[in-house]
Amino acid sequence: MSMDYDIIIIGSGPGGYVAAIRGAQLGKKVAIVERAKLGGVCLNWGCIPTKALLKSAQVYEYMSRAASYGIKIGGPIEADIPGVVARSRSVADAMSKGVSFLMNKNGIEIITGQGKLTGEGRVTVSAGGQTTEYSARHIILATGARPKEIPALPIDGKYIINSKQALRLDRIPESLIVVGSGAIGCELAYYFATFGSKVTVVEYLPNMLPLEDEDVSKYMERSFRKLRATVMTSTSVKSANIVNGKCKVVVESKKGAQELESDMVLSAVGISSNIEELGLEDVGISVSKGKVEVDEFYRTNITGIYAIGDIVPGPALAHVASAEAICCVEKICGLDPSPIDYSVIPSCIYTSPEVASVGLTEKQAIEKGYEVRVGRFPFTASGKAAAAGNRDGFVKLISDAASGELLGAHMVGANVTEMISEITLAKNTKATIDDLLHTIHPHPTMSEAIMEAAEDVFGQAIHI
Repeated sequence: MSMDYDIIIIGSGPGGYVAAIRGAQLGKKVAIVERAKLGGVCLNWGCIPTKALLKSAQVYEYMSRAASYGIKIGGPIEADIPGVVARSRSVADAMSKGVSFLMNKNGIEIITGQGKLTGEGRVTVSAGGQTTEYSARHIILATGARPKEIPALPIDGKYIINSKQALRLDRIPESLIVVGSGAIGCELAYYFATFGSKVTVVEYLPNMLPLEDEDVSKYMERSFRKLRATVMTSTSVKSANIVNGKCKVVVESKKGAQELESDMVLSAVGISSNIEELGLEDVGISVSKGKVEVDEFYRTNITGIYAIGDIVPGPALAHVASAEAICCVEKICGLDPSPIDYSVIPSCIYTSPEVASVGLTEKQAIEKGYEVRVGRFPFTASGKAAAAGNRDGFVKLISDAASGELLGAHMVGANVTEMISEITLAKNTKATIDDLLHTIHPHPTMSEAIMEAAEDVFGQAIHI
């Protein structure tokens, strides 16, 4: 049977465009369907523009304390928020154009519109009132996710906003309630607090950054309080109403119900998979708990249809979607890729200080029955951190006392998101704490803290 393409991918985020490029590299005729801008949420409304905003906040923070570095700046520091946002948008636009360049370079056809499965090997694309049908031997769904909305916080785009709307906000509200303290909530809370907003973070679970190690969570709570932000954990939102131009938010904690007031509310309560309007039910694809069910190579229960990224179970992270894309396409093309080991996925949060982690938390390791040994090294004892003027944070390593196996690593501090890959590689190669201890690290660097933390596991740390 003649097909228009070997592979059609619906969605052009870090899962979709990577799948397209890898397929083209392996000699396949590939098309990608996108209803919005190339690059998906990550490049346009997530990872990239958020980091641009955070960099502006960091520059503002540095300039505000320039005197501590022996630098004199005449006059008060003033933030041009419309300029900050404009820079962020220009960075996102440049990245989207970069994806377009890569599509052209690799001979990938871009089909603009809403893609929908209509049967075995068939996709219809609707745009501008017209519908066109295409065929492919393999169809990959990579449609990503969107901000979740909960009944207690109805998004109106003016007083109650989601993360996408926050990225385009051209002013800093005097007061802001951020509901949710995951990566998105904390990053945006840091951004607004740094530029002077009185921020209150409301978290339903007992700890801020609830997926991180408890030591990290507690440290970041203290860090946010230094920004004069209020952190309320074990607290749920019951309702939100707009009264005389102010947000009245009723929350409930162990202390009972109370009303909070702010100029705006940012809902950062998670994401919802974009699986509607794809025709999943029409072709009989299995879905569970809002996620498409797949096997270890991302095959759905329908032959020739695959799913990757935020619409399948697993961490909703850009680098995970990209890794899944490569694994999926290489299997389609007859290679022999190894299934992804989800226990070795690094996680990064780009607040200041940054947070990075991989593997088990201390609590998880104990719950799994390990007798653990823990090593810590604070950046207060780091020569590079002292020279850089930023001594916040620490490195924490968790190991199996019996075998020396590295079970997890958790870091807070400047540039730790650039350091976590060393630990991820160590875990991937089954390195032990002893291997890290005997790896000579250059001096002075922040990464020395990894070696020192490994030494501390055995009580041998030199500089603490």
